[in-house]
Amino acid sequence: MLSKDKKILIVGLGLIGGSYAQALKRKGYHVGAVSRSGDTIDYALQYGIIDAGTTTPTAEFVGAYDLLVFALYPHVFLQWITDYQQFIKPQALLTDVTGVKCSVVYEVQKILRPELEFVGAHPMAGREVYGIRNANCEIFKGANFIVTPTDANSEEAICEIEQLGQALGFARISRLSPERHDEMIGFLSQLTHCIAVALMTCKDVEHMSAYTGDSFRDLTRIAKINDEMWSELFLLNREELLSQIDLFQAKMDELKSAIATGDSEALRRMMRLSTERRTYFDK
Repeated sequence: MLSKDKKILIVGLGLIGGSYAQALKRKGYHVGAVSRSGDTIDYALQYGIIDAGTTTPTAEFVGAYDLLVFALYPHVFLQWITDYQQFIKPQALLTDVTGVKCSVVYEVQKILRPELEFVGAHPMAGREVYGIRNANCEIFKGANFIVTPTDANSEEAICEIEQLGQALGFARISRLSPERHDEMIGFLSQLTHCIAVALMTCKDVEHMSAYTGDSFRDLTRIAKINDEMWSELFLLNREELLSQIDLFQAKMDELKSAIATGDSEALRRMMRLSTERRTYFDK
């Protein structure tokens, strides 16, 4: 278990950062936060989500923490490391919540001071709302937590980030290389968001919500999307995401061809395979 002696700093106090802080504070850890918004810090202090917070990183404040969690957009995260890493105490451990890894992990490890260590991680949890006022650590229950170590990481540091995932309440913790992570996320997360966006933008029907059933609502739940964050994630994982889109389009073409030619057996074969694979998620 992650030692309660560890003081944890959350940099970026939005939905995920705020939910991390809430979960860790409830477990008895000392939790600090850095946020650009004074209102966010005030709210988090008022409701006991953090023990201390600031809008201005300083050596005195940042240097007091042993484990730093970065819940920032990728480009903001890289800039923060460039601007403020001199404030981090020697031997501190860093991790993140970023949805892409190859373009972040290797870059951070390249520019980080040699006495610091960064182990990437990705909490597979979220909601279609934003900000500290929507923070809710219950979103981690039953969810997956992916750790993305590289050859630059020590086994001790990797285990500590896995222990962080356990402390947060995640049900399953996995290790993937940054490359394998980006492949999997390109398919399981980014492609599905692309499909939802395409569905919501391909047809303009007045009063559409008055006619729909659960299938359309369920399929497009994630279409209510943070365009700034997700466009950055898509472009940072461009090659992998394009590969997954090609894979999906090929299957759509196969389905389209079966419908066009009246090939009911081909349709049923795809549907049987779809049903079989979907049952994996119900176990």
